[in-house]
Amino acid sequence: MQAILGKKIGMTQYINAEGRLIPATALVAGPCLVMDIKNPQKHGYKAAQIAYGDERRRKLREVRLTPEENYEIGQEIKVDIFKAGDLLDVQGKSIGKGFAGGMKRWHWRGGPGSHGSMFHRRIGSVGASSFPSRTWPGHHMPGHLGNATTTVQNLEVLKVDVNKNLILVKGSVPGGDNALLYIRRSLKRPEGVKPKPAPKKSEKKDPLKASKQAAAGKPRQKS
Repeated sequence: MQAILGKKIGMTQYINAEGRLIPATALVAGPCLVMDIKNPQKHGYKAAQIAYGDERRRKLREVRLTPEENYEIGQEIKVDIFKAGDLLDVQGKSIGKGFAGGMKRWHWRGGPGSHGSMFHRRIGSVGASSFPSRTWPGHHMPGHLGNATTTVQNLEVLKVDVNKNLILVKGSVPGGDNALLYIRRSLKRPEGVKPKPAPKKSEKKDPLKASKQAAAGKPRQKS
């Protein structure tokens, strides 16, 4: 199984083996039940429908399966499908911020800030007046900010606790605390984090020895 459903607990800190402090997000994921199986013969594709939560607040999500993957209805999916070093794509709904102007929503620079400019935070022109006498399509405008489906890609798994159904990922994920998340293996980098090559042992050079070698290699100048 390449994916699981879960919730965001909150952000915390993680100390790695090198003693560095890393910002991390704690997620509680699964166990998810396989509710239905789609097969190529009947549905035209292979997938599994997984459920998360109790019966009153159950959330369903369909996950595509590879030809080698086989699951049964009622089977449990737990966080042990991931391990430290894996890369995940986490999808959720971003925090809604209500109506926002263009400077906050689209990071506009804004107009002059001096007295009398009357153009501090306005949007300016949105289209030509004579032709075509309409607003250009796709123009950035003030409007509703947030509350949209967002995916953060390639988040590194720092730690997995199978007994507590916890996943600790590096960085932040969409949504607020207790927000529902769709957690899947990275599509762009499914192989995970590549191990760093061992640093080469650098030999300390003796400056006196190096100067003697350089002097020995130079030809003598004739007087």
